[in-house]
Amino acid sequence: MAKYRKKPVVVEAVKWTTDNFVEVDEFIGEYPHSTFPAMGFVEIETLEGIMTANKGDYIIKGVQGEFYPCKPDIFEKTYEEVKNSEIDSPYREIRAADFTGND
Repeated sequence: MAKYRKKPVVVEAVKWTTDNFVEVDEFIGEYPHSTFPAMGFVEIETLEGIMTANKGDYIIKGVQGEFYPCKPDIFEKTYEEVKNSEIDSPYREIRAADFTGND
């Protein structure tokens, strides 16, 4: 059986705390969802159907612009926070090569 490694991808995510419903609504934007802060959950129309994010779950924006919830233990094992300077940028690589004279 072949083995596969997950490609390194930078995603945007917000942790749902129920107090940050405005942030979550702005993050998800026009993508179909319903926010229920008093009840502690968010319903999101994902590519697999409606999924629920409960308090403490992360809401991730995927590579196709889709949104989906992720349990905190899985999120923390799968992702780590990156700083803007760590995100790959072809422009930055070209400029660095031009500046140093290295190809």
